[in-house]
Amino acid sequence: MQKHILVVEDEPTLARLLSYNLTQEGYHTKLVDHGGEGLQAALEQSFDLIILDIMLPGMNGFEVLGKLRQKGVKTPVIILTARNAEEEVVQGLKAGADDYITKPFGVAELLARVSAVMRRSGTDTPQLAEEPEDGKVIQAADLKIYPEKYEVVLNGEQIQLRPKEFEVLLYLVQRPGVVVTRDDLMNVVWGFDYVGGQRTVDVHVSSLRKKLEMNQETVQIDSIRGLGYKLVIHTGKK
Repeated sequence: MQKHILVVEDEPTLARLLSYNLTQEGYHTKLVDHGGEGLQAALEQSFDLIILDIMLPGMNGFEVLGKLRQKGVKTPVIILTARNAEEEVVQGLKAGADDYITKPFGVAELLARVSAVMRRSGTDTPQLAEEPEDGKVIQAADLKIYPEKYEVVLNGEQIQLRPKEFEVLLYLVQRPGVVVTRDDLMNVVWGFDYVGGQRTVDVHVSSLRKKLEMNQETVQIDSIRGLGYKLVIHTGKK
């Protein structure tokens, strides 16, 4: 069953980015840009998760969260806070938030926290299958990815990836055969306000490709000139 997420964020670019990436993960999202409207939406409709900014017009995030908890709404809430805002984090958690994300953030980090909060609340992300002993795993041919442990196993052997390489691979493997632009990877892995250039993406993909293609040919990353990259899976090939 598709999970529903309410996003209460008044910054248009960030709101669209959140909606796009959550939708790509299989969630249904509702966007609201006003604190009062967010409160009303959360009271009138059932959601599996609420992503709630603190600085909102009309009613700030603390007030929204407090009123929701006072009315008995137990929907998990992730609050979005400003950098170096420890007091906001403490106040939000005391008010009943389940987790927090500090701006600026990479979308991959947000998606991981969404998954973790839903898991703790008894729901799971729609993309991942269960393995009895090893937890959640995404598999493509001879490649196994364990998102919760940041581990990758290829042909039965664990390969060592840097955190950003892992996040790039995770994003690509969930979209096999789909061309992913450099801008998409930059936004998802490094954050929408990352000031570095696209060369950073190319360097990480190049390193990741070398590690993947060592002694195997079933999973590879193709460069699409002028666009970006796509993950290609060759079934039945060793």
